[in-house]
Amino acid sequence: MRITFICPPFDLSGGQRVIATYAEHLQRRGHHVVVLAPPHRRRSIREIARSLYYTRRWPAYSISAHINQVAVERRTLDRHRPVTDSDVPNADVVIATWWETAEWVMALSPSKGTKAYFLQHHEVFDYLPVARSEATWRLPIQKIVVAQWLADLARDRYGDPSAQVVRNAVDQDLFHAEPRGKNLVPTVGLMYSTAPFKGCDVSLEAVRIASAQLPSLRLLAFGCSPINPRLPLHPGAEYHLQPPQQRIRELYSRCDAWLFASRSEGFGLPILEAMACRTPVIGTPAGAAPELLAEGGGYLVRPEDPEDMAAAIVRLCGLPDSDWRILSERAHSVATRYTWDDATDLFEGALRTAMEKGSSLGELATS
Repeated sequence: MRITFICPPFDLSGGQRVIATYAEHLQRRGHHVVVLAPPHRRRSIREIARSLYYTRRWPAYSISAHINQVAVERRTLDRHRPVTDSDVPNADVVIATWWETAEWVMALSPSKGTKAYFLQHHEVFDYLPVARSEATWRLPIQKIVVAQWLADLARDRYGDPSAQVVRNAVDQDLFHAEPRGKNLVPTVGLMYSTAPFKGCDVSLEAVRIASAQLPSLRLLAFGCSPINPRLPLHPGAEYHLQPPQQRIRELYSRCDAWLFASRSEGFGLPILEAMACRTPVIGTPAGAAPELLAEGGGYLVRPEDPEDMAAAIVRLCGLPDSDWRILSERAHSVATRYTWDDATDLFEGALRTAMEKGSSLGELATS
């Protein structure tokens, strides 16, 4: 197949790492893959002021991007603008990956490929044009989603029962760890973010509450931005700013539990990454957490409830070493029994389904 991914500006987000992974795996299978995006647009005065106020830093875009790390053809437009026919090669299938790119893809001519829509979150946020974003969920094209809750949403809210679930996997060459026992000093970890939907405030409050019963409790964290004074870490916490991927694996592996308190999440890759490193996860029911934690390897806690998360921290860190090892091995088993090759099989199948549907619609249109 000739496959084109239409992306928002390239970056280091988890969603773009997933796109880059599929692009690379599909290319290895003999498909011709092109990944295309506009460059980042210039910051507005309001955005600059907001960044200075909240982070005390001048905003800047990283020149790094996940797509730069894989051997596929990538194209960047001359400026930030909609993608048009002249930018896109003729192909068998063209894939939108963000609500705005879905609008662009729908305007492309049939020669650019059968249209598909890869959804990694419900992109209906207050800071976006909500009506336009919602409208893309109603487009008459094949949808591929990363978690069951998104397929349920497509069916129940937007009237599309045909969305295909292709769950994310984890890079087992990158995220792995040898079997181990509990730490002598109980240790929990989290991904630091000031984005409210990430729920970092809930995790930090849970650690504070749990520390009353576990005075020696240690916190490890990593993130993409410096610590914001409005969301400080606890005294003695260990923080790593933009660590390399190999270092992230080490951080996961040093923890007795990984905290995932997201209020909203498309999937939640850190869940799988931590579990692949044999670290049980304590998580809220966001993204794929209900599906993954139901299979063992961690505890599901109530959302917006730091007391419940704190109780889970105390419970998990208080397990006998033999019981903790069992939980650790369950986490590893859940994370590693489904691979990116398995996911690519499903993704490839979903693209063929899209092409079959597009062919059927074309025949109806010409009959």
